[in-house]
Amino acid sequence: MAADYAVIALYIAGMIGIGWYSLRLAKTRGDYLVAGRRLGGVMYAGTMSAVVLGGASTIGGVGLGYTYGISGAWLVLTIGLGILVLHTVFARRLVRLKLTTVSELLHLRYGGATPAISGVVMWGYTLMLTVTSMLAFATIFSVLYGLPTAASVAIGGGIVVFYAALGGMWSITLTDMAQFVIMTIGFLLILLPMTLSASGGFSGMEADLDADFFSFTSIGGATIVTYVLVYGFGLLIGQDIWQRVFTARSPKVATAGGITSALYCVVYALAGAVIGMAAKALYPNLGNADDAFATVVNDLLPTGVRGLVLAAALSALMSTASGALLACSTVTTSDLLPRLLRRGGDTTADTTGENSGDTTTSGERGGVAANRITTLVLGLGAIGISMLVSDVVAALTVAYNILVGGLLVAILGALLWRRGTRAGALASMVTGTVVVIVSMITQGLMATEPIYFGLGASLVAYVVVSLATPRTPDSELDTWRRRLAGTSER
Repeated sequence: MAADYAVIALYIAGMIGIGWYSLRLAKTRGDYLVAGRRLGGVMYAGTMSAVVLGGASTIGGVGLGYTYGISGAWLVLTIGLGILVLHTVFARRLVRLKLTTVSELLHLRYGGATPAISGVVMWGYTLMLTVTSMLAFATIFSVLYGLPTAASVAIGGGIVVFYAALGGMWSITLTDMAQFVIMTIGFLLILLPMTLSASGGFSGMEADLDADFFSFTSIGGATIVTYVLVYGFGLLIGQDIWQRVFTARSPKVATAGGITSALYCVVYALAGAVIGMAAKALYPNLGNADDAFATVVNDLLPTGVRGLVLAAALSALMSTASGALLACSTVTTSDLLPRLLRRGGDTTADTTGENSGDTTTSGERGGVAANRITTLVLGLGAIGISMLVSDVVAALTVAYNILVGGLLVAILGALLWRRGTRAGALASMVTGTVVVIVSMITQGLMATEPIYFGLGASLVAYVVVSLATPRTPDSELDTWRRRLAGTSER
């Protein structure tokens, strides 16, 4: 075990060192929030993959494979689908807008109170996403090292908060690239072949597992559709994802890098399901399916190698947690605090514009300091919440249900339907969010009904109210369209 501890210690030291180095790179608010909008294709693809493949994709993905077999891959497959659609349909327009938050887009298209409402919903989503990744630290450390949940979350979460607060997006980008490499080596190149070998390969698993484990639909059609709605659509509009899109150097970089990331998600999805199937063949009576990952790592891998694969799991958790934490901080400082402090309704003018990464004014430095403090406070809060939650996939489902049910219709409507109005967007967001929350209370957190009810109510409210209210003036729509085309300056 000493070699495992050494590998983990080296990994943690590396993450902290990168965070400390990134402190020098984050000189402006634009650097801190969107890495100066300077990422190229390779770095963009690596960081996008790292941020979407976190605790639910790794620990939860293996757990779903343990329970349902190869069809357990659907959760991560739908994440890849969302990334693919985002980058083939919307990413070029988002890069040209040169924004910082999702709410800024709604402000440009609709105005009024839409940014405030969307900011509250997005804040809740990003905070819960942070919590799910921090929660997964306990699954790893408790099985491997016998640490209690509180200690596991405090150690893993504390590291994430430290480097995310120091360097912001630059810190997260550089750590994500290191984590992407470690994830690929540990999860795909080491754990996958070793678990396959230990279980006797596919022929051995066929002898030990029911035929349903080899069916892509055994998880159930309703569950697959729900995953598409919740995770696939959720990836289209999440602040943590859009904030990565805004880091791209150009629309072309975002499109190519995003497609590459989507393909990587497919490979990762299938690998996680197969590892779970192998774990089921080897350990058929685990009390908790989410323990399957840590169990095979602990029992099958030699010392040293075990530490590397554990580092790969930590990489997946930390990359998502840090990205979500920075997104939550960005929403707080860009969309919520200015309004709460009555600094004016138009917050888009003082966020990151085209040249924000090229100046070092005192205001920019002050903005970085405010974001660092906000990131630190929110991170400590997320650690505390993580100690009270016990189900990774359930927590992530709650976050995505609220996000998709509350904001999807209004955001896609902004991008695709000229007839959508401010009143329609407001009605859509309020109705969808309330219906989702009430449905989760009455039907259960893991029920499929909340997302259907929420999306349906949101869509009806958006269309009916938009058609019943005056059209958005052509002058405002023309300005919006020029911004989308990249032909209008801020």
